[in-house]
Amino acid sequence: MAEISDLAQLRTSIDECDAQLVALLAKRNGITQQIGAIKQQTGAPLHAPDREADLLAARRQEAINQGVNPDLVEDILRRMMREAYQNQQAKLACADPQLSPIVIVGGEGAMGQLFAKQFQRSGYEVKILDKAQQSQAADILKGAKLVMISVPINALETVVNALPKLDDDCLLVDITSVKQAPLAVLKKVHSGPVVGLHPMFGPDISHWVKQTVVVCEGRSHEVAQGLFKQLQIWGCQLVELEAKKHDEAMQIIQVMRHLTTFVYGQFLAKQGHTLAELRSCSSPIYQLELMMVGRLFAQSPELYTDIMLAQFDNVESLLAQYQSLFSQTLEKLKAGDKPALIDAFADAKSYFSDSTAHFLTQSRSLLNKANDAKVLD
Repeated sequence: MAEISDLAQLRTSIDECDAQLVALLAKRNGITQQIGAIKQQTGAPLHAPDREADLLAARRQEAINQGVNPDLVEDILRRMMREAYQNQQAKLACADPQLSPIVIVGGEGAMGQLFAKQFQRSGYEVKILDKAQQSQAADILKGAKLVMISVPINALETVVNALPKLDDDCLLVDITSVKQAPLAVLKKVHSGPVVGLHPMFGPDISHWVKQTVVVCEGRSHEVAQGLFKQLQIWGCQLVELEAKKHDEAMQIIQVMRHLTTFVYGQFLAKQGHTLAELRSCSSPIYQLELMMVGRLFAQSPELYTDIMLAQFDNVESLLAQYQSLFSQTLEKLKAGDKPALIDAFADAKSYFSDSTAHFLTQSRSLLNKANDAKVLD
């Protein structure tokens, strides 16, 4: 009975520690909100990479000194930082007031709404031009300093060609996932400054900090500097690429990945096992893979089919290579050729050689989170 009493006392002590942690989190949240207000007033970016790195390094060392797992402390800190970034979203600094008014064409769509809300948080005047407002298009676009095109890839040319003439100093921007063809359309229709953006995220993000936005030059890039500064204030990482380079990279990063996931999801749907059965006996890494496959099918089928179709002609040679490698691997398996499989593994491993340790550490953290999130009946 003494052991049960001791256990109860220790659990009470744990509860007290947890309550203190909650109180500290509440105090920390209040401080981060104050910091957010100062950043809004001064125009400081939401994300300070050097400050973040120093903070993590210092707290990791303190954890080691006190016999606490530094990875645990870093996990907690990163989660608190994410919460802090979310807390600082209510009001944001305005980098370039001269960008107002902003018109978002397709602003009633998910990505259009995301950008509209973020611009409004930074104090910009934002107007929406979508199907319901077509009859007022000329009035809505009159005097616009920034026009952002947020429509499906297959509709972009038609939508842009139908726009009334924009002012010569208006910055015309698109945010599609393909850049060469859309930029050509924008430059043909508008004689003023043009830039292509590709936000490497979807409309379900909780904040913009550390989100990547690819920037492709169209015309008069210097006019877009205020927009770039605004994205950086929001915490975005800007990556500048030529449109051709961007599209080639997206063929591998996006189109091929979507195709593979699309086919694998169809394959799973045709098997004789329910998703619940597969999940019940899955390792954390397969749980994570299922999550990523399921994530694609939880989103818009029009969006993903547009992405795949938009560049299909350009990925045919990549698909041929992929199919060839798949067939070669299958032949090695059929022949039981272990040495050939090991050689193929080594070839691929050499590509990742400089990042394997980093990827292993990162993936271990993700797998732990996937396992923590598992719901047990």
